[in-house]
Amino acid sequence: MTNFLSNYFPKKTKPILMGIINCTPDSFSDGGLFQLKEHAVNQALRLLDEGADIIDIGGESTRPGSDSVSMEDELSRTIPVIKSLVSQRPGVKISIDTTKAIVAKHALDNGAFMVNDVSAISHEEEQMSSILREYKPVVSLMHMKGKPKTMQTNPTYDNVVKEVFSYLQQRILFVQSLGCNEIIADVGIGFGKTLEHNLTLLKHINTFTKLDVPLLLGISRKRFLGMLTGIEDASKRDIATLITHTLLLKNDIAVIRTHSIEPFVQMKKISEALENC
Repeated sequence: MTNFLSNYFPKKTKPILMGIINCTPDSFSDGGLFQLKEHAVNQALRLLDEGADIIDIGGESTRPGSDSVSMEDELSRTIPVIKSLVSQRPGVKISIDTTKAIVAKHALDNGAFMVNDVSAISHEEEQMSSILREYKPVVSLMHMKGKPKTMQTNPTYDNVVKEVFSYLQQRILFVQSLGCNEIIADVGIGFGKTLEHNLTLLKHINTFTKLDVPLLLGISRKRFLGMLTGIEDASKRDIATLITHTLLLKNDIAVIRTHSIEPFVQMKKISEALENC
């Protein structure tokens, strides 16, 4: 098991709360709301005040059907936000949500401590490998079948749990070979999966503890929750997000990636009180 929790959050109890900042015009839940630097920074500060442990900043939407953006656009959207946030909150824990090596490098140079790569270091493997060897950041590896543009076009698996497990296991070993030992795994709910695939992965989420790295779960406001509840507006799926996490609370999930922090702070307080009474 990597020492991510003890190394970076020695006084924090699981799960660690990661607040999402989408500096994009087209993210599925809040596209455009935080595209301006001032709006993104203010939202990040609000999430930190509510109890976020990590701020995950991304400049490229990976929603189903989305197109890739240029490196220049991604840099211009994310790096000014990181710089401003670091200057206002020294010591803030920032994750850069990117598949591009140069974006990761600039983020790490300006105060990020984590690279959250939805391609599991496969999009720019050679270039990103060089960055990881040099900086040794915390790395979050996610499973995605295909690419965002087409990943939801009839995704199929013989056994989704086994296939996702095997893929993550291989990518973990690869990143470890680069000298990075602080690794997190994410099964990639909604990334090249049907509703049935998503539910199967959640039902068997504890299987992934055998990867021997902390698990990150990113289900916040996702479409499968809308399919289950009938809620079409993604921004109104926070209750469904919270309920799903609460039902999974006994599972060994180390990091919750979410748009809304305060409900999860309350969930943690109640859970801890019940465990300690």
